[in-house]
Amino acid sequence: MFSSFGLRTILKSSVGVLRESSALYPAVSVRPWSCCASDLLSGPAVSKDSLTFFVCLLVTGVFAVPPPVRHYARVAKKKKTESQLSDLPPTMVKMEYASVPLAQTTDDLVKRLLSLELASHKEKLQLKKEQLIAKVQRDENDRNSVEVQVAVLTARIRNYQEHLQKHHKDKANKRRMLMAIDRRKKLLKNLRLVRFDTFERVCEQLGITYTFPPEYYRRATRRWLAKKEFCIKVFKALQKQKAEQKMKQQLSNTETKEAKAPEAQT
Repeated sequence: MFSSFGLRTILKSSVGVLRESSALYPAVSVRPWSCCASDLLSGPAVSKDSLTFFVCLLVTGVFAVPPPVRHYARVAKKKKTESQLSDLPPTMVKMEYASVPLAQTTDDLVKRLLSLELASHKEKLQLKKEQLIAKVQRDENDRNSVEVQVAVLTARIRNYQEHLQKHHKDKANKRRMLMAIDRRKKLLKNLRLVRFDTFERVCEQLGITYTFPPEYYRRATRRWLAKKEFCIKVFKALQKQKAEQKMKQQLSNTETKEAKAPEAQT
């Protein structure tokens, strides 16, 4: 058996819960329970039988309390970026049927089957690669130059980026994307040193922003950062000391000139 103090605390907590539930759900009638509980709690003495009766009612679920409303945090909305395949019209014929003249004169149903509307992602990506290659290739038969390799890698990298926006835990494709970025960076660096005009044209046609790599890579440890900060302080102190010495030297030179001026006049 519970003590009267423990039963009193249980009744107080149940009355608070019922009052909150009545505020959230006004349709639920809790007036008899609240009146009886308030009468029991406000009285000078509480009988053990009445307390046991109300605890039994609470345990058996006669006065059922609705569950509290939980307000969970909303998921942050990700910014949707346009796909590189969005500029392909759905009425365009697939690449393997573009050179067939009969595909242009057939009925609408066959045209729809041969168009990009029902094409797979692989077919659309292949068509996009061909469009990028046509912008930078040297001639019609050029399929292996540096410019063509950069165009193919650019289409592949953008496809990986769109995939990783939806599936950010795909580590294998992320690794492939980083390898393709490194390969393209090496090709662009070599092309910039050999033919700068072609390098500028390729970056402009493909929409690539070339950033210069750092001179050297070094891991920023705490010891290295402290040493760097100390070296900067020493450098500033030396610069300040040199500036003071220069000012003193200029003042001494002006004083000597002023002293020699009257001697020259005499």
